Amino acid sequence: MIEAKSIGKFFSVINEKGLAEGLTAVLNVSLTIPDGKIVSLLGPSGCGKSTFLEILAGLQAPTDGTIHIDGKLVLEPLPATRKEQIAYRRRYRFISPLANGVFRDHPKHDIAMIFQDYAVFPWMTAIQNVEFALKLRNAGPAGKRLRRNEIQEKAAFYLNKVDLGVFAHKYPSQLSGGMRQRLALARALSVEPKIILMDEPFAAVDALTREKLQDELLRLWDETKNSSNPITIVMVTHDVPEAVYVSDEVVVFSPSPGTIRNRIPVDVKRPRARTEAELIEIQERIFAMFQYDLNQESEYSI
Repeated sequence: MIEAKSIGKFFSVINEKGLAEGLTAVLNVSLTIPDGKIVSLLGPSGCGKSTFLEILAGLQAPTDGTIHIDGKLVLEPLPATRKEQIAYRRRYRFISPLANGVFRDHPKHDIAMIFQDYAVFPWMTAIQNVEFALKLRNAGPAGKRLRRNEIQEKAAFYLNKVDLGVFAHKYPSQLSGGMRQRLALARALSVEPKIILMDEPFAAVDALTREKLQDELLRLWDETKNSSNPITIVMVTHDVPEAVYVSDEVVVFSPSPGTIRNRIPVDVKRPRARTEAELIEIQERIFAMFQYDLNQESEYSI
């Protein structure tokens, strides 16, 4: 279970006059996500969705609040006041910053992240990209060590799961955008994480490929749903139909600074059809929220 409590993120920025001023990206966000669910974070550009996702991943420390996964703290909030800085130094006075980063603040959870720009290595073939993720996990402090032949077999297995087996020895430049995104998905799945975090994963592909990738994601997620290790997926998207189609819940963020505007459960039986009346009604409700934020008017009750 993911538990975010009162998450805030504040950035210091320099304005055009060379003066420091503040920017609050995320403000007092609390969210609980049960295991095995798909949750989409939806909202306008600049509302802090991606920042919040990176805080979930442990790639950024929150300014305020905490993230716990299965009861374990992901990262400590950074000290913001002089009093907090003094307490922080006292706590770690005998530990170097490097050691603190490795032993105290290193993410301790089975998380894989998929970025909008695929983040695959162009100098590696498809199978080498997946093998790299497995080798990296092998070098970590936890889990069973895999032998070389096991890594090769597992990489091939997950490439086949996303229908890229015949392209195993192709380089990313030789693959289409949709195929590169499937490669990123295979790499994330290969380490068998409990949580997959996705930041606009299908934004760079055409509409038809996007729908195919959504169905592929749901198929792979469904295979784990009734297992002992169901995958939880948290996805940032700007696409309202996508969020409603794939998710068990849609979390709507307000314009900057990002707060949770509404949480909308999608209690529609799977497999779903994109044209189902219930899904269309939820989409219209969300569009009405965005319209209200833009024009301060709506025919819907929010």
